[in-house]
Amino acid sequence: MKKFILWGVLGIVFGIIAYSMWQPTTTELYVARDGKDDAKGTKSEPIRTLREAADRASAGTIVYVREGTYEEPLQPKHSGTEENPIVFRAYGKEHVLLDGTKLRAKDGIKALVTIENQQFITIEGFTLQEVTTKKAEQTAIGLYVTGDSQSIVLKNNHIQNIRTTSDEGNAHGIAIYGTDAIKHITIEGNTLENLTLGASEALVLNGNIQHFMIEHNTIRHSNNIGIDVIGHEGIAKKDSDDFVRDGTIRKNTIHDISSYGNPAYGNEYSAGGIYVDGAKNVFIEENEVYHSDLGIEATSEHAGEYAENITIRSNDVHDNYYTGISIGGYDEQRGGTRHSTIVNNQLVRNDTKNLEGGQLLVQYDAKNNVIEDNNFVASNSMIFVANYFQKNEGNTFRNNHFSNSNGIWIWKDEQYDEVKAFEKAVE
Repeated sequence: MKKFILWGVLGIVFGIIAYSMWQPTTTELYVARDGKDDAKGTKSEPIRTLREAADRASAGTIVYVREGTYEEPLQPKHSGTEENPIVFRAYGKEHVLLDGTKLRAKDGIKALVTIENQQFITIEGFTLQEVTTKKAEQTAIGLYVTGDSQSIVLKNNHIQNIRTTSDEGNAHGIAIYGTDAIKHITIEGNTLENLTLGASEALVLNGNIQHFMIEHNTIRHSNNIGIDVIGHEGIAKKDSDDFVRDGTIRKNTIHDISSYGNPAYGNEYSAGGIYVDGAKNVFIEENEVYHSDLGIEATSEHAGEYAENITIRSNDVHDNYYTGISIGGYDEQRGGTRHSTIVNNQLVRNDTKNLEGGQLLVQYDAKNNVIEDNNFVASNSMIFVANYFQKNEGNTFRNNHFSNSNGIWIWKDEQYDEVKAFEKAVE
């Protein structure tokens, strides 16, 4: 009888040990402007600097940053795990501002937050601002992720006043650069605004990146592309991996994105609210894009490459300056768009600058794409669909609704005044 009791007790003990090993372990670390870096890091005895917090934070640490302005970069030094991530978070509803006025560049990058070769890191609830470069060889960035970083969450941050003042410069609000294999990126609930971007983008994923979610962000009042997912620019170590893939861009609000007056573009309306440039297997759904140059664009800027298997569905794209949705290369030296679907979108009153882009612009080398069940409402240009290139094949239009039977459809540079004539020309 005693043996059975002993084995029962041992079983309970081993069960408790196993359970405790499985359970996530959380350690809290506090940072405050009146803290001291040799302090314990508790709420009552906080440390002072983000640098010290980054050094101390290990798997399972939640770093709470108290209100105030921190004139230093944040660079996590250690990785979390799936069960025990590392979280850097503004405490409660306190306003925590990371200011880059005094920031110095490193290896051509001037970034307030840098995550390099780390895993399971969350950055949440901060305001990042005032990163400026006047040098063409430097890039100003709010949040920067690179290397082989994985399972990174960027959530509920406010990024503003990131800028380049060089006519040939670059800046980003959020930049994810997959030089190695980056996987599982979540960018959620952030606001990016008042960005002076030069030839770059407010929010960009570029290179070897797989599995991403970009949702519920607001991007506005910036002078180049809002969201960009890119391939074939020589970012990754292997050409075969050098493209963003397998992700979703959903429920974002993007407005007042225009390159007009940007020194890198002059008086061109060429900035997309959402831009797929050589990425593959991407869903773009339930976004609202307005008062921008191009609402949504999917193509590749590199000859012989394609934006491929892109699904653009259930988006509200209205009142944009050049066109609502665009596929295909903007000239014959670019790549194109293939095996993609544009479905159930609202395309309303785009082409407000009368630039002849219409509601849907089909450009060079658009191949085997399906355009169906969309609602088209023309602007004053009366152009529903515009296509001025001869190299397009296998595209299908079906079950689309056009608000005015007296509109204009252009296919392979021929104008049609009736939808039936247009659809026959496409066949």
